[in-house]
Amino acid sequence: MPGSARRAVTSVAACLALLAGAAPLARAAVPGDKDVTAVLFQWSFDSVARECRDVLGPAGYGSVQVSPPQEHIQGSPWWTSYQPVGYRIAGRLGDRAAFARMTDACHAAGVKVVADAVVNHMSAGTGTGTGTGGTPYTKYTYPGTYRDQDFHTCRRPVANYTDRAEVQNCELVGLADLDTGSAYVRGRIAAYLDDLVSLGADGFRIDAAKHIAETDLAAVKARMKHHDVYWKQETIGGAGEAVRPEEYLPTGDVQEFRYGRDLKRVLRHERLAYLRNFGEGWSYLPDGHVSVFVDDWDTERDGTTLSYKDGADYTLANVFMLAWPYGAPDVHSGYEFTDRDAGPPNNGAVSACWHEGWKCQHKWPEIRAMVGFRNAVRGAPVTDWWDNGYQAIAFGRGGKGYTVVNHETFPLTRTFRGRLPGGAYCDVQSGRTVTVDADGTFTATVAPGTALALHTGARGACGKQGRPLSPAAPPASRARRPVRRTGCPPARPRGRPAARPSSPGSTRRSPP
Repeated sequence: MPGSARRAVTSVAACLALLAGAAPLARAAVPGDKDVTAVLFQWSFDSVARECRDVLGPAGYGSVQVSPPQEHIQGSPWWTSYQPVGYRIAGRLGDRAAFARMTDACHAAGVKVVADAVVNHMSAGTGTGTGTGGTPYTKYTYPGTYRDQDFHTCRRPVANYTDRAEVQNCELVGLADLDTGSAYVRGRIAAYLDDLVSLGADGFRIDAAKHIAETDLAAVKARMKHHDVYWKQETIGGAGEAVRPEEYLPTGDVQEFRYGRDLKRVLRHERLAYLRNFGEGWSYLPDGHVSVFVDDWDTERDGTTLSYKDGADYTLANVFMLAWPYGAPDVHSGYEFTDRDAGPPNNGAVSACWHEGWKCQHKWPEIRAMVGFRNAVRGAPVTDWWDNGYQAIAFGRGGKGYTVVNHETFPLTRTFRGRLPGGAYCDVQSGRTVTVDADGTFTATVAPGTALALHTGARGACGKQGRPLSPAAPPASRARRPVRRTGCPPARPRGRPAARPSSPGSTRRSPP
C-alpha cells in the first residue's frame, strides 16, 4: 500500500478509536492554574519580554504565544514568518539569544511561553533566495536541513478538501510540503522543537496541523526528548471535509474555529440569549481539550470572525469568552491594517501600546480585567443564568463571580440574583462599587454595549482609579454598533447553532 494511503487509513482508524473512547486525550492548556494566553502576534522577542514583566504577569495571564521564531524568507508581509527556510532561531523577531532572554523574563513574571511552530512545510516561490539569517535556499533545497527527497511528490496546491491524501500530501497554497511520514523529517522536526524547549519554550501551536497526518504528528512528539510537552493544533474543520479536528485530540489540544465564527454571528445577527449552552451544547469538541478565541491573525483578515474594527461587539465577545468556562482562551493582540498582507510596524518592535498601529487588545481595560476574573472563578460552574430573551444576559460562576453582558441599545437596570457572599465588590468593568446583599442579590445599571463583572478577587470598594486594573483606555474601545429591535432574526430554539458554511480550509500565508 502506498505511504499516503497507509497514513490515511491509519488516521481514520485513530479517529474511530477516539470516538469509541479507546484513545486517550492529551491534556488541555499549558500546565498551571492560569489558562488564558495572550497571543502577541508579530511582536519582537524583546518586546514580549518587557510585556511579560510589565503587563502579562501582573494581569494574571498564564501564557504568551509568540510568532514563529525560525529563519524564514525575507520580505515585509506578516506571512513571510510562515515560510521557513531552516530551523535556526534567526527570524525578524529576534535571534537565539533574544528568544532565551524572553523566556527567562516571562518565566520570572510567572508567564509560560508557547511558540508558533511551522512544521508542515517550507517556502513557496521559484528561483533562489536568502533567508533572514543569511541561509541560501531554493524551493525543495534547504542546505543543512532538507533536500528534494524530504518532500511529498505531489507538487500541486491543495484544491479538494474532501480528499484526505490531497490535503495531507499536496501543497498548501504552493508551499513545499514536507514528507512527515519520513523518519528523517520526523527527527528533524523533533530536534527543532526540542531546541526551542531547551531555550525555555513551554509548548507549541502547531501551524497547519490538519495538513499533517495525526499519526505523523504523534510520531514527531514521541521522538522528542520532551515528548510530554504541551501543544495545540490548528485544525480548521469544514462540512464534508475528509480531515476532522477531533482526530487530533490524542496528540494535543485542538483550536475550535467554530467558536469565534459563531460568536460573530450571534453578536452581529442573532441574540445573546442563544449562548446559554455555548460550547459542547453546540456540538463543539470536548471542553478541557480545546483552545478558543474571538479572532486570530487569519480570521481578523478574512472577516470570518469579529476583529478590533468591530468596537464594542469585539470587546463584549472577549469579555464573554473570559467569563464563560468552555475552552482555554487565547486573547489575540495584533496591529492595525488596511492591507491584509501588511507586516508588523517597526519589524515587531513595540515602543508603546496604542502607538504606531499596535492595538494591544490584551491590555484593553475590559479584557485585561477579565483575566483576573477568570483566574478567580476557576473551577466554578455556571449558575443562575438569566436573559431577557434577546440581547442581555447574566450568569454566575458559583459563589466566586457574576457577569452581566448588555448588548441592547438601552441601559439595563434590574436586581440580579447570584451566589456571591454579601458585601462590597468592585465592578472590574465599570470601576463602580456594587453592594451584594446577604442573599446574593444586587441591583445595578449596566450601560448599553458594556458589561459588569464581580468576583471574589475584587472585594471591597473600588480604588481611586476605579477598576483594579486601569491602564489608559485604548482609542474607541467602546465604539458601539447599533443593535436594532426592528428586523430581528426569526426565533429558533435557544442554544442551538444555525447552519454553518463549510470552511475553505487554510487560506493564509499567500506565497510571493
